Amino acid sequence: MTLRTSAFVERIRASLFFIPMLGVVVAVIVASMAIAFDSRIDQDGSDLPLGFTSTVDSARALLGTVAGATITFAAIAFSVSLLIIQQASSQYSPRVVRTLFRDPFNKRVMGLVVGTFTYCLLILRSVRSSLEQGGDPVIPNLSVAIGVTFGIITILAIVAFIDHSAHSMDISTILEDVEDQAITQIRREWQTPDTATTPTPPPPRPSDPVHVVRFDRSGWVQQIDLDKAIGSIPTGQTMWVETYPGRYAIEGTPIGDLSSVPDDADAFEREVLAAIRIGDTRTMQQDVSFGLRQLADIALKALSPSINDPTTAQDAIFHSAAVLAELLRREPPSSVRSNGDGTRVVLVHQPTHDDLIRLAFDEVRQTAASMPEVCIYLLEALELLTEAIDDSKTDRAESLRHQAELVVAGCAAADSLPVDIHNVEQAFQKRFETR
Repeated sequence: MTLRTSAFVERIRASLFFIPMLGVVVAVIVASMAIAFDSRIDQDGSDLPLGFTSTVDSARALLGTVAGATITFAAIAFSVSLLIIQQASSQYSPRVVRTLFRDPFNKRVMGLVVGTFTYCLLILRSVRSSLEQGGDPVIPNLSVAIGVTFGIITILAIVAFIDHSAHSMDISTILEDVEDQAITQIRREWQTPDTATTPTPPPPRPSDPVHVVRFDRSGWVQQIDLDKAIGSIPTGQTMWVETYPGRYAIEGTPIGDLSSVPDDADAFEREVLAAIRIGDTRTMQQDVSFGLRQLADIALKALSPSINDPTTAQDAIFHSAAVLAELLRREPPSSVRSNGDGTRVVLVHQPTHDDLIRLAFDEVRQTAASMPEVCIYLLEALELLTEAIDDSKTDRAESLRHQAELVVAGCAAADSLPVDIHNVEQAFQKRFETR
C-alpha cells in the first residue's frame, strides 16, 4: 500500500463524514430503484405483505414523520458524539480523541439515519394526488413500505446508539481500544524472536555530511516508505535518516544525509520528501510508541490534582504494561535496509526497549511519587512485565528493575508518612528481592 493510499484510508477511518455521506449515496440509489420498480407494478398494493398499502395522504404523513424524526436524531447523534469526544479529551487525554473518531459503530448509525432521511425525502417527492399535475395519482406503495421498514430499523439503531454511547465513555472501554490498536500495530511492525533477522551493522557514518536533505514543512512524521526512499538513492550510495514515525518535524531541519552528492539534487530531494508522510496529528501508523504515549497521558491526567483518580491511573498502568509486554517480547526491525546492490538506508534513531520502558513509566512514577498506593501499582506492573519476558532478555529485565528502584526512591524522597514508604519498600522486596 502506497503512502498516499495508506494516508487516505487512515483519514477515512478517522472521518465522521465519509460513512454518513456513503449512506446518502446508497439511499439515493435505493430510492431510484424502488420508484422505478413501483412504476412497473400494480399501484393498488394489494399484494404487499402486512397490508402495507397507502393513500396519498397517509404516504405523505408516514414519509414526512420518518424523515422529520430521523433528521432530528441525526442532529442529536452528532451533538452527542462531539460531546463524548470533548468529555474524553478533558477527562482523560486529548490523545484518545482520534481513537473515538475511529469508532465504526457510531458512524454506521449516522449513515443509516441520514440515509433513511434522504430515502424518505426522495420517495415523498414522487407521491402525487389526482388533483396535481398529471391527473393520475401516484402512490409508490412498495417504496413507502420500504421507508417505514427503514424507519423501524432506524429506531432500533437509535436505541443501540444510546447504549453504545453510554458505554463508550467507560474508561476501561477506551483503554481497551487503545491497547488493541497499539498491539495490532506492534505485531505489524516488530518481529517475533522466531522471525527476527540478524541485525545488519550500520556502515560508518562520515564525520561531515556530504549532501543534507531537509524538511520542507513542519508536522508529525506519520509514515516513511523505505522502499521508495531506497529507490530514490543513487546506486551504491547510503543515506542516513535522522527522523522516524512519531517524531515532530520542523521545516528546515535535516531528514538525513547522503554519502555523495546526487547528479540531480532537486529531483532526489523531491523523491525523498515524497517518501515521508507528514500530517497535522500523530497517528499509530508505523508508530509503535504512540499507544504507550496515550496510555501514559491518561494515567497522568488521572493523577493530576484536577482529576485525582488513582483507580483510573491503575487501570491505565496495567493496560500500558500489556502493550509494553508485547514490545518487550519482540525485536525492532533492522535499522539498515538495502535493495541488494549496495544502496542502503540507515535509520539512525529508532525507539529501543529501554526508551519504551521509560516512556511507559518515567512520567507516571514521577507524578505518583507522593502517592504510595499508586507506587505499589507500578511495582506490580513492573513485576508482571519481568515475568512476561524471556529469561534470556536480561537487559530488558534490568531496565524494569531499575524502574522499580526509581519508584521506591521517588516515594522515599516524597513527603509521605514513614509507614507508607515502608509499605512501598516491602512491596519492592516482595517482588524483586526474593527473585
